[in-house]
Amino acid sequence: AITSGRFPKTARTVILCNIALRRRPVSSKRRPNFEITIPDRYPMTIKDVSLVDESKTRYLTYALSVVHSRALPDVRDGLKPVQRRILYAMLNNLNLTPDRDHRKSAAVVGEVLARYHPHGDSACYEAMVRMAQDFSLRYPLVDGQGNFGSLDGDSAAAYRYTEARLAPLALEVIGDIGEETVTTRPNFDQTTVEPVVLPSRVPNLLMNGASGIAVGMATAIPPHNLKELVNAILLMIEDPEISDHKILRFVKGPDFPTGCLILNTTTELKDIYTTGRGAVRMRAGHTLEKGARDKQSIIINSIPFGVDKSNIVERIADLIIGKKLPQLVDVRDESSDTVRIVMELATGANPDKALAYLFKHTPLQTNFNVNLTALIPTENPHVGRPELLSLRAMLQHFIDFRLDVVRQKLKYERSQLLARTHLLEGLMLISDKIKEVIEIVRKSSGRKDSAEKLRERFKLSELQAYFIVDLRIYQLSRTSVAEIEAELNEKNKRIAEIDRLLKSEKALLKLIADDLRRLAEQYGDDRRSKIISEFEEEKIDEEEYIEAEDVYVIVTRDGWMKRSRLTSDPGSSRIREGDSFLFVKQASTRDSLSLFTSFGNQFTMKVFELSPTTGFGEPVQKTFRFQDGESIVAALVSRAASEENAEKGTELLFYTGEGLGFRSETDIRTETKKNGRRVAKVSDGDTLVGVTPVERSEFVFLSRDGYGIRIPRDEVPVLSGAGRGVSLQKMSKGDKLISVVSVDPKTQLIVKLTKGSEKEIKASELEKGARARRGLKVIARGTPVIGVVVADGKERVN
Repeated sequence: AITSGRFPKTARTVILCNIALRRRPVSSKRRPNFEITIPDRYPMTIKDVSLVDESKTRYLTYALSVVHSRALPDVRDGLKPVQRRILYAMLNNLNLTPDRDHRKSAAVVGEVLARYHPHGDSACYEAMVRMAQDFSLRYPLVDGQGNFGSLDGDSAAAYRYTEARLAPLALEVIGDIGEETVTTRPNFDQTTVEPVVLPSRVPNLLMNGASGIAVGMATAIPPHNLKELVNAILLMIEDPEISDHKILRFVKGPDFPTGCLILNTTTELKDIYTTGRGAVRMRAGHTLEKGARDKQSIIINSIPFGVDKSNIVERIADLIIGKKLPQLVDVRDESSDTVRIVMELATGANPDKALAYLFKHTPLQTNFNVNLTALIPTENPHVGRPELLSLRAMLQHFIDFRLDVVRQKLKYERSQLLARTHLLEGLMLISDKIKEVIEIVRKSSGRKDSAEKLRERFKLSELQAYFIVDLRIYQLSRTSVAEIEAELNEKNKRIAEIDRLLKSEKALLKLIADDLRRLAEQYGDDRRSKIISEFEEEKIDEEEYIEAEDVYVIVTRDGWMKRSRLTSDPGSSRIREGDSFLFVKQASTRDSLSLFTSFGNQFTMKVFELSPTTGFGEPVQKTFRFQDGESIVAALVSRAASEENAEKGTELLFYTGEGLGFRSETDIRTETKKNGRRVAKVSDGDTLVGVTPVERSEFVFLSRDGYGIRIPRDEVPVLSGAGRGVSLQKMSKGDKLISVVSVDPKTQLIVKLTKGSEKEIKASELEKGARARRGLKVIARGTPVIGVVVADGKERVN
């Protein structure tokens, strides 16, 4: 298949050993080819398999590897594999305890990769950096020295520049790792072992949270306050059947390392913690501060978790520069160890209005989408199963895990005590016969011979005999029966106590509770995130945030839009070669611009959103989504709703090239989405050619061939929605309706012709009659008509 280029329907898996691959010389007319040489001493096995089945199997293997070995934390110690391996290597291999000097981060990364984590060094270092950042973890587990990044989104320095060691709390997460408390497994190259899970004494999963994206699932667990978690666990230990409502009296909600406010009701938080899913609304903390000359400033003193402070400042600055937030005049970052973003208010500005806009349009308010998914233990101690958990389930898993760890620790201690008491009992047997023991050893031929003779003489076990033989002579001479007996009694007393503890789950839970109280006292702190259950969202009127300014609105026939200052001449505005003006009108930045297209769609935006440039402007496709062949045929400006005498609804006449049309009363100020909205239906082969505001009692219709007709306004029907309308002017073959103007009998009109000439006529000169008639010839010459405008109107482009 390799050489011929032909592949069968079923793939073949070829298992080969020591294959030599040699490239053949390739001529200019032949494609590259290869030869495979298989030594005779190696057998070749060919197995026919289904390509579909093989793909499914391999993808499933990959997916399981991502879920178990990379993305999801374990519910027991709250760590992902890379985090667990970093902490274990720092203690077990490098002995980087909190009382030791820092070591280069490169040493830590190298040790982890060499022994436990066969993946990239950058991912490993980033995981260690995150465990050292006090703005990423509520309770950091690594004590970093050097540049470990910042709240502004700055990356940490390379691992050859930074140093690290374990934080004191990390020792509580690692726990009693050397006392056979957890299961171990071989590492990737079978040269050593690593723990499947760390025997953590603290509920690290909820304490520090976790986030990760696996295959087909993800996790996003927010951090919490250690004291609150300990109080909830103690409550569950005392009463396993306690209600979720009482648990939530202690675990009030997430507690983010960056502080911030949490805007969730008690009901919302209860739903999140019972279902395992939901959104936590985070808002930056703020205060008002008065400066010189009674100038007010808004001070941001905490930001939402996971948001770069520099991005917040940049977004606010962009709003101020773009004049989208007139309530603010300046923003600066005065942060040091604490967050302090200063936003200066304009004179007389309402700070609540400014904050309401900022919370909606900047990361000062954002959501943390909770997903309490973690790996829970199964019958196979090496493999966990992903599951969406509730708060109660996560706390219960931790309690069950601590019970198992404490039980295993006591069993290990008991086995060590039994081994020691066994040796002490041997010493008791020979304590008053030291001289005889020394004589036996002296006359023996070696260690083994000495041990065998002591076993025969004093009825010792093999362990006891070798223990006595290996003792130094001065240790034998100083050994007293009273000391041996006191130690033996102490050890037996402790064994009896352990036996009592192992028989009583209540006693084990008391040990766990005492340990948790110690941890809460030693490492606990006050809550940083304040929960606001009752709040009212400030309503935003977008027009209040637009600085009123009179400008010219310019739209070209090729679909380029912009706005220019009144001081400039709109007629001399730059446009692209071959393009021409379609619409030029004076308007306020608070007004709305509506565009009508040949396909019967309407697109509306604020004049303020137009590009304020002296160049060509921006194409309409950058703001709206036009279809192929769709073009702008008309544009209208409507006054802002907040302005006096602003029209609530505008009556418009829609007309097509085939002479069809209708009237419609609609509020064209409402902004549309990118796809716009349908306002008129057009038949195949026909297009919408214009939209005219209904301002007077009559309409004048003029076709390209120069036929005109004047009809009363009431002759045109009013439709409530988008439609095709009725025949307004009858079109002869090859003719097309060009323009419609709303007039009175005395209105003076200017007819524009293709050669650039114009003809002025009165509306009263046109034949008045019913609709659906062709009318009389207005332009005698054969020059086609391109448009009609009102002579006394300010609008000179149609």
